[in-house]
Parts: sequence; structure tokens; C-alpha cells
Amino acid sequence: MQKNTVLFLLFLLTLKLSTANCQLSTFTVQTDKPIADVASTMWGIFFEDINLGADGGIYAELVKNRSFEFNKPLMGWKIIRAKTANPYNDFTASDILVINQQEQNKINPHFIRVTLNNHKKGDLGLQNEGFRGMGIKRGLKYDFSVSYRQTTSNVKMHLELISEKGEIIGSGVFAPNLVPTSSGRGFDSAWQKGETSFIATATDSKAKFNIWFEGSGVIDLDFISLFPTDTWKGRKGGLRADMIQMLADMKPGFIRFPGGCIVEGYNLAQRYQWKNTIGKVEDRQLVINRWNTEIANRPAPDYYQTFGLGFYEYFQMAEEIGAAPLPILNCGMACQFNTCEVVPVEQLGPYIQDALDLIEFANGSVTSKWGKIRADLGHPKPFNMTMMGIGNENWGPQYIERLKIFQKAIKAKYPDMKLVCSSGVFPGESFNFLDSAVRKLNGEFFDEHYYSSPKWFMDNANKYDTYDRKSKTKIFTGEYAAQSDHNVSIENKNNWRTAIAEAAFMMGLERNADVVQMASYAPLFAHIDGWQWTPNLIWVNNLRAFGTANYQVQKMFSNNKGSVVLPILDKNKLPIIGRDSIFASAVMDKSTGELIIKVVNTIGKKQPIEINLEGNVKSSTKANLTVLQNDDLEAMNSLDKPSVVAPKEQTFEINGKKISLELEQYSFSIIKLKL
Repeated sequence: MQKNTVLFLLFLLTLKLSTANCQLSTFTVQTDKPIADVASTMWGIFFEDINLGADGGIYAELVKNRSFEFNKPLMGWKIIRAKTANPYNDFTASDILVINQQEQNKINPHFIRVTLNNHKKGDLGLQNEGFRGMGIKRGLKYDFSVSYRQTTSNVKMHLELISEKGEIIGSGVFAPNLVPTSSGRGFDSAWQKGETSFIATATDSKAKFNIWFEGSGVIDLDFISLFPTDTWKGRKGGLRADMIQMLADMKPGFIRFPGGCIVEGYNLAQRYQWKNTIGKVEDRQLVINRWNTEIANRPAPDYYQTFGLGFYEYFQMAEEIGAAPLPILNCGMACQFNTCEVVPVEQLGPYIQDALDLIEFANGSVTSKWGKIRADLGHPKPFNMTMMGIGNENWGPQYIERLKIFQKAIKAKYPDMKLVCSSGVFPGESFNFLDSAVRKLNGEFFDEHYYSSPKWFMDNANKYDTYDRKSKTKIFTGEYAAQSDHNVSIENKNNWRTAIAEAAFMMGLERNADVVQMASYAPLFAHIDGWQWTPNLIWVNNLRAFGTANYQVQKMFSNNKGSVVLPILDKNKLPIIGRDSIFASAVMDKSTGELIIKVVNTIGKKQPIEINLEGNVKSSTKANLTVLQNDDLEAMNSLDKPSVVAPKEQTFEINGKKISLELEQYSFSIIKLKL
């Protein structure tokens, strides 16, 4: 008994000392003194085709180089033969030729010609490796399609999905038709589209696709495609559902598209041109992706843009997940880190017209030229686009000169269209020049980008406190991400350290919602076997996707946006921006009557807090608490362990207008209660 008593006294002493080391922080939320409206677009999504984000990612096509239009026309493909075949017999590599379609248009000029002479299944075929393999699911149906032409052939195509171990995990047969001419003499040589489907018998993330040829004759093939049927909304040839669902779960206010450096292009010939991304997918002209060779230590020579995810699909996706579209267009300037190519102002006409036509495509009536094109694609109702960006990370007097021309032309026809203007890349003289120039033009948004250390993000949580409240120009924090390493490498990780620093920074964005009206993390997606840039919000392989700790932070902010900002102050009536390593903000959702308080504890010890509610507040007894926390700042989510850093929810009791809570170490907490 005596021993137990001593131990108990020691425990009480330890507890007392521990409590003494954790000073109580007292805050006040003024519930009846809203200081700013929270824009519906406050938290959004930045999308760019980087890290296999589109082809090999969100666009569900499984076949790489399906039209043989890569610089090396057979890249992604391999000629396969029976193991017993004599390499010197009558079917050699010359049996399969890639040649120019001289009689076809110039958009997709290549096809593959297969010549057969009594070939049996297994003698000769093609194999496609997919995008770092193909993700195949047991029991799922897969749609095969191909463009073909023939006049004398008697050919069958045997289709096989091959697992990483070399086993057949799905198969089907496609038999092209011979179509008689109208005269009844001979067969039509026009291109046709053929389709068939089959079901996979096993799951594999690194499968390949074989096409074995059987028969005799000559057949030309193009646009060889394979899609899963579990796409978003079940659309044939559509988008990967799990990746879109993760975006929908964020409840984003907007989606910025198509980037990013993709907009500028390495040179203007490779810039993103939206008109080339709509219409039939087989008529969209492929271009090399600028991230193909942009990062020296992560080359991706097989990275191209097929534009299967084009502007129509983008508008459609944004509408379906409830996000406002924010397209970004080239302003007549290529990437200034690369070629610095600039279109003379007297030759800007086509660039200006592209902007005007995009607005008509998105919003025009079905009787307008581009509105009719949208309607013919299947969407007669307008997409209600209200804003667009002019240029991406462009700077200098050349940019302002071109921005003025765009602004004048767009406002003359669409005076209510809001324009997002570039801030360049780095803080300093160039940034200050653009900031002043854009504000003089009353540009609606100034697009600021920040990639820096976690410390920088915490130190700059008060960055927007001193911005001009009277200016008509608002801030779009269009790209930001805390970097755990200074190199774009695997060491630059999405760990909890970066995520909690971003949460602290986002407190400052939210508190200054009268200045900051849009914000988005970047980049969005990355394939674990095909990335060029780190860190990224969502990582995927060919079958699965997971949200990083950073994703969880973004989702918690976006799902708890509120409609007005409320003051949350310390005992000295100052904002909670890092004092005692605590960051806080408060909003109210007028539609639900909920008070939402966000608090970040950035240090490795628990901290007790007390929050007093001032104003016309009914006494409450319960509140909801959501906590994102991990004791290890290096902790990371992964495909196999996606919930290492994940939010946990609970309810707790409160005392009338007073909330008492102990913040977990290294935590981001959200408190919600009805006022």
C-alpha cells in the first residue's frame, strides 16, 4: 500500500508539472461582428497534365500511343511473335509497317499496316505496354475499339490482357467487316470503326495488352483503344472514376485548367490550344507534353498529350462536381524560363479570338457559332463561365502590354467576365511591378504562386493582413505547396510537416477572405511510377489513389468553408497567428447556422485552450470535433497505408458560451456547433 501511495503522489506531481508547462490560451470569437464574406470560390483545384495527370491518369484510356503519332510511331508498342517462329521465314518485321496516311488529313497522319499470309493466332501480333502498365480489375468489362480499313482481308484479331506474370487475364475476338461498295463490285476501302468488349478474369496493376492476328490479307489499323467501363458517370471512353471522386469529395469552389506551364508551352508551337481539344477524340491533334523533358533527372520521353481530356470534358467535369470553371489561356508568350518567345502585339489577333470564342463556347446560345458546337457535343445549356486567366507565370512589360489588349477586347464584348492576371513567379521587383500595373488596370484577380519551406508558410500566415482592402483587385493564391526538400525529387515529400504548415498558412488566407477569394494547392495528381514533380496532392497507381496529408488539410478547409469570417482574437484583441505556436480562424455558415472554428497546434506538446463566444449565442451543450493529427512530422500516407494521417471525428461537451479543449500535439482541429 505504501508503495502504491508514493507512486500515486508522484503521478499527481508529474501531472501538475505537465499542466504548469502548458499555459492556457484564451481566445474570443465575436459571433455578431462578421468582417468579410467567404467567396464560394475560396478553396479550389488546380489541374495540370503533369506527373501523368491526364494521359495515364484521370483520362481512363489504357493504350499508350493509340494513333501511332509519337515521334517514334511504335513507342509503347512491341511486335510479338510465336516463340517457335523462324526469324528468317516469310513473315518478318516488314509485315507490320507504320506509314503516312497521305490521303488522310494531317491531324493524325499515321496508321499501321498489317500484311498476313495464312497466319495463325500466335504467329504475329502487337503488344501495348500501357502507361507504366495497365490497371485491370477482375470481373470488369473492357471496351476495345479500332479504326480500320481493308478491301481483300480475311482477318481476325485475338485480344488478350496479360498479367505482369505473363498469364492471360482476359480475352476477346474482333473480326473486321468487309463492306461491299454501292456498285456491288469489290469492297469499300473507307475507314470504319469496330468495337467489342470482354471481361477481365483477374486483377493486375501492371498488365499489358496483346493483339494477335489471324488470316490472310492486308489491313490498316489506327486509333487502337481500350477503356474500362467503370468510368466516371459510366461514360464510354470517359474519366477515371476514383480520381474524379476524390475531387468531388473536396467540394471545390473552382477548377483551374489546363495549368500551369502547359498553357505557355516550351515554345508557342507547343502551347495549349483549346480548339484542338474538342470534337471527336480521333480528330484531336496530339502534341508532346512539355514535361516530357522539362525535369532533367525525371525524363519522360513517352509523355504526350492526346487531349482525350479536353475542354468540353473539363467543363462537364467542373459542372458535375459543382465547381466553377477557371480556364487559363496563353497570352502570346511562351514560357520565359525556356524560349522567351513572344508574339508581336500586331499579331495577337488569333490569341484574342481564341479567348472570345472560348467564352462563346462556354456561355453562348445554341444559335451562336461556338454555342452550337457545344450543343452538338451534347450540352445545349451554357456552362456559365464567369472568369478566365490571361497567361501563366508571365512577367515584365511585355505581359502588361498584352494583358491590356486582352482586357480591352474581352471587356468590350463581355464586360462582366473576370480576369485572372499573372504575378510572375518570384517575389521582388518584377512582382511589385506587376502588382502595381494589374491594380491600375483594375484586374479582378492577381495570381500569386508560392513554393517554399514549411517555415516560410508558418511565418507568412499573416501575409495578407496588410494588403489593400480598398483595391478592386483580389488575390488568387493559385499555386502553393510547402516543400520538405529544395529539390524536385523523391526526398521532397508530402509529409505531415508540410501539411500542417500549409494549414497554418491557410488560416491566414481564410482570415483575409476580403482580400483572398481563391486558393489552390499545386500540383494535383501524380502517378507513383511516372511523376516529374514533387510534392503533389493526390498520388495514384494504375488501380488505386490516395490523398496525402496535404489533401486531408485541403479537404477539411473546403468542406468547412462557411460564408462569413468572424474575428477570433487573443486577450490583447489580436488575431491568433502563431502566438504559442497556435494558428486559428473562425467562420460562420449562414445557411446552417453553424459556427466553424479552425485551430492548428504546430508544436510537439498538447496545449489547453479556452474559447469564449461573444454575441447573441444560445447556450450549447455539445459540439463536433474533427482532428487531423500525428505525433511524427515525417508521417506520410501511402497506397498501402492511406490513413496514417486522416481526420477523426467525435462530439464533446461544452459549457454554454465557453469551449474548453486540449489541442493535440501537431494537430489541425475543427470545432463545429450550432449558434
